[in-house]
Amino acid sequence: MVIYEYKLAGNKLQYAAIDEAIRITQFIRNKCLRLWMETRGTNRNDLQCYCAQLAKDYDFAILLNSQARQVAADRAWASISRFYDNCRNKKPGKKGYPQFQHDCRSVEYKQTGWRLEPDGKHITFTDGCGIGRLRLIGSRDLATRPLPAITRVRLIRRADGYYAQFAIQVERHIEHIPTDKHTGIDLGLKAFLTDAEGNTVANPRHLRKAERKLKRLHRRLSRTQKKSHNRRSARKKLAKGYLKVQRQREDFARKTANALITSHDLIAYEHLRIANLAKNRKLAKSMSDAAWGRFLLWLTYYGHVHNIPVIAVEPAFTSQDCSACGARVKKSLSVRTHICPSCGLVLDRDHNAALNILEKAYRTVGQTGTGGAQASPNASGQTASTRSGRKVRAGKRAG
Repeated sequence: MVIYEYKLAGNKLQYAAIDEAIRITQFIRNKCLRLWMETRGTNRNDLQCYCAQLAKDYDFAILLNSQARQVAADRAWASISRFYDNCRNKKPGKKGYPQFQHDCRSVEYKQTGWRLEPDGKHITFTDGCGIGRLRLIGSRDLATRPLPAITRVRLIRRADGYYAQFAIQVERHIEHIPTDKHTGIDLGLKAFLTDAEGNTVANPRHLRKAERKLKRLHRRLSRTQKKSHNRRSARKKLAKGYLKVQRQREDFARKTANALITSHDLIAYEHLRIANLAKNRKLAKSMSDAAWGRFLLWLTYYGHVHNIPVIAVEPAFTSQDCSACGARVKKSLSVRTHICPSCGLVLDRDHNAALNILEKAYRTVGQTGTGGAQASPNASGQTASTRSGRKVRAGKRAG
């Protein structure tokens, strides 16, 4: 599945019609959720049937395309099923009981309710909401895409305008050029990542850099009168500021992941429980600003596209164990240098962790039978005996 996104060019009446379609989507989702709360044993099929009843009971609901109403019911069921899964799996803490939505920003169509023009640069919505014909602003050509390949069309409202997303059913594969290089990466806050060769990628800190401007916009918003035109304008400027930070994080995560995948044949990383780590009040903002989750998502995606292994290993003791002799050296988070009293190895803490992550990945590959058990390199980058007794050069595939 590939998503193509375009900005929409229309007039104020068309944008108001999109807002109305989004409000109807939110209304149907919340009504379906209310039905589930009040009626024991409600399943997904009951919610789908309830959409037709809502269209009869409310004149405005029938304006939205029938399949778009079904998607709204599917959104309600997605939150319900997630709650069921969390309860069944005995997830610790809150189970995520479904909540009513107050800030819906998108409406989704399936195969009906819209028509792509032959030029591939315009789309027309044919349901009763009155959205009409909109121009698509983007560089990707949709005219060459067969219509059956487009499975969903989603309209999204953002701070800087309205967008259309096309979900296209296609398998994407890129011919990977072998590099004979393996690496482990350790994610951090001082440096965004450190690999097994000691190379680092600086932490961009997008939110920290924009914080001064965002605080000023927050102050302007707080000084405006509620329900005034100035308040709406101030809210829009503030939302654009946060949207820019979000896009900067996404762009950085995507480009960094792509660069790693194209330059290696195997990548190992720590399987971090980011939500648990973010409970630390002193580090929560910095962790969120680093956007490790988005980076790992793109890393896994590009690994699938290039058909190279991206292995998640358990993070236990990767920073404490010595990458040369295996001795466990206890250290606090403030200690940034690994000094082993057993073998005398002196190494940056993150570099040592990256080597241990790669070593764990080799053991994982050997246990799963997807490849031979391989040893990790010595921190110095020179050929040296490892804990498993084999010899290997840093960043290279084991022989």
